Amino acid sequence: MKKLFALCLAAALLLSGCAAAAPVTESADSVETDFSLPEELFTKRDLETDYDPASAVAVTLNGGSAVCGDPSVDIQGGSVTLRGAGTYLIRGTLNNGSLTVNAGESDKLHLVLDGASIHCENSAALFIQSAGKVVVTLAEGTENRLSNGGSFEGAADEKIDAAVFSKEDLSFNGSGSLEISSPAGHGVCCKDDLVFAGGEVTVTAAGHGLEANDSVRIQNASLDLTAGKDGIHAENDEDASLGYLYLSNAELTVDAQGDGLSAGAALWIEGGTLHVSSGGGSAEAEPHTSDFFGGRGGFGMREETSALETEDSVSAKALKAEGLVYISGGSFTLDAADDAVHANGSILVKGGDFVIDTGDDGFHADESLTISGGVIDIRQCYEGLEALELTVSGGETAIVAQDDGLNAAGGQDQSGFGGPRGNDRFGGPGRGQPMGGGIGPGDAGADSEAGITVSGGVLNVQASGDGLDSNGSLRIEGGQLTVCGPSQGDTATLDYGTTGAITGGVFLGSGGSSMAQSFSSSEQGVIAVRAGEQSAGTKVQLADSQGKVLLSFTPPLPFSVVILSSPELVPGESYALTIGSQSENFTAS
Repeated sequence: MKKLFALCLAAALLLSGCAAAAPVTESADSVETDFSLPEELFTKRDLETDYDPASAVAVTLNGGSAVCGDPSVDIQGGSVTLRGAGTYLIRGTLNNGSLTVNAGESDKLHLVLDGASIHCENSAALFIQSAGKVVVTLAEGTENRLSNGGSFEGAADEKIDAAVFSKEDLSFNGSGSLEISSPAGHGVCCKDDLVFAGGEVTVTAAGHGLEANDSVRIQNASLDLTAGKDGIHAENDEDASLGYLYLSNAELTVDAQGDGLSAGAALWIEGGTLHVSSGGGSAEAEPHTSDFFGGRGGFGMREETSALETEDSVSAKALKAEGLVYISGGSFTLDAADDAVHANGSILVKGGDFVIDTGDDGFHADESLTISGGVIDIRQCYEGLEALELTVSGGETAIVAQDDGLNAAGGQDQSGFGGPRGNDRFGGPGRGQPMGGGIGPGDAGADSEAGITVSGGVLNVQASGDGLDSNGSLRIEGGQLTVCGPSQGDTATLDYGTTGAITGGVFLGSGGSSMAQSFSSSEQGVIAVRAGEQSAGTKVQLADSQGKVLLSFTPPLPFSVVILSSPELVPGESYALTIGSQSENFTAS
């Protein structure tokens, strides 16, 4: 076979020094957060769907008015007001009227919609003005509708701006269906806790699909939301522990011009099926531009900005929280103009199946991002995983990125500082150095708080920028990693600011040579060589002295550097590296 390289072997090995190893980042189970769920998310009353038609107060809607013989119901033309606790059975149609609950502060009301249709031209079709709690049951086999006509003209102190407006706790359950239409405002607005514990609900709204001050909780319900703003929005300006969103076994379809799901304190998901499109999807993403080479994909200085970015840009993230995003299971199809999953705090992913297309980051956390399980397929993104502290300890993750695959603190790339549509908080320099010169702890661009730690799982990265980019430390402790970067520009397979250590796991890397780094310390053998210019699809294989193949992969991008490491590689021993039809022996460092 031909000799592999027309280079002096002394110059072929990439940097592999002995700098101090970085601290181990916390695992998913040990990450501390400032948020905890209440012990009882769904009360017995939230789940209660049974009622006795014989004892319920029957309210019959008949077009322009209503009929009811019970004194707890006040009827004034098309305005129907319920004033006491009890069960109310609502049937019929109001062409231009409203159903209002104005009961005592401790009164519990159960409203059963049994083929009810209420349309109000200038206010809410259902208005919960005062009560202890209201539960709306969608009767089995029935179709129900609540709609606004396009304007809200209520009293100024009420500030009604939704087809369903509640000042009190409001819950929906049952097995029937409900259609909510609000061409001038929100679909459902609740000033306390909003619960969906059953039924099939369709919302079309000019504003938010669902909005609540304290929480939105969804379990065993099917929701289809089309919104001119956020699909679901939970926010409390007075109490940082409130304004959270909880989903369990929900069937959720969201098409939102703003964020798909947006929460204040936390977004907590424990299973279900979510199809979320935000901002028109990834096809409507605002483009990233580069100051160097005038191109995309991370070449040059990469001080990235959006060509269309303005201070008034609308946030268009699929899943977003100001605090914590926690996901332990579920099926997710996310198509976002901005980040697919975003937290101004931390993100914990313990399970779930994800298919992601995004115009910016796949997962972005201002603080920590921890992935310990799940199957994640980021088919297109600007950057794949981005956080100050980034930990992968399990799961299967595949990334195709226009810029960096994994990014701890974002380098100079502004996809993390403002992003194409705002709300990220990253910045700060930090670039790799050419082969033969590493970045020491004193480098001006280093950030000791930033770090990437991979201790398990399967990670496949195809990046047009850096494969793994950390402004601070990079530590590989386990798992199986395949990292393929481009062969040109100021990009590298590995780019770290302080230390790059490998103590376990299998690493297969390829990329460009102009800014190449290898690991600065290792506890297993490392082969890191300049490979000349190789085309995409060229097979790379490493065998021991007995001819046993230890490592093999086929980079999908052109490359001029190969970095290989495995627990089977012993420092000081020789191995045969074959790239395409060429082969040469190298000693592991």
